[in-house]
Amino acid sequence: MPELVLLRHGESTWNAENLFTGWTDVDLSAKGEAEAAEAGRLLAAEQTRGLDLRVVHTSVLIRSIRTANLTLDELGRAWLPVRRHWRLNERHYGALQGKNKKETADEFGLEKVKLWRRSYATPPPALTLEDERHPVHDLRYRELPVSALPAAECLADVVERMLPYWYDAIVADLHSLGAVLVVAHGNSIRALVKQLKAISDDDIVDLEVPTGVPWVFKMNEKLEVEEDRFLGDPAAVAEAAAAVARQAG
Repeated sequence: MPELVLLRHGESTWNAENLFTGWTDVDLSAKGEAEAAEAGRLLAAEQTRGLDLRVVHTSVLIRSIRTANLTLDELGRAWLPVRRHWRLNERHYGALQGKNKKETADEFGLEKVKLWRRSYATPPPALTLEDERHPVHDLRYRELPVSALPAAECLADVVERMLPYWYDAIVADLHSLGAVLVVAHGNSIRALVKQLKAISDDDIVDLEVPTGVPWVFKMNEKLEVEEDRFLGDPAAVAEAAAAVARQAG
């Protein structure tokens, strides 16, 4: 039975400061490093019950990469092959990147910011090509056509750019290797889970993904979800998800 483990990166320094991060490449906070190590311990316990991770997929952002590294170190599987791809990046928050979430809510209203953060089809204000925050200025994307690089994204945009990687890379590994770890971001994980669990455009607004908590999906041979669960104490997981929901408040 194929198993997929989704892991949102540990808390970043900008998470801790309540800033919109998006494609800005910020590192983990000390808390985020601890969350990543704890994820490794939880997966190690799951490993004793039969989980046999064979490959890791990450975004190209350092908070995802370092979370994967710290998790694998704790798990004792630093030797696993790793595949990285920009299609697993966080949602691009456009002109909101670097802004404080609470101050942005005070300026534009909580409902407007919630719409930008969690709605399916409403993107935030876009960056211009001249803005240094636009990914066209980042060397890691220099091989991509400008038309592929987002200036701002809604969740629908993330679904559209993530799904080709899901089908071409992750699905192939699930079929050939059986157990796959994906270390990504709140919105790229929401986009993937929307697809996996057929969540409606309206209901996806309420899905919160806690940082640093492994989410295990047991699947059948058609890669339909048979069972999914977060690892760890349920009350702690619920509080971590609630903390994410409070960030715009």
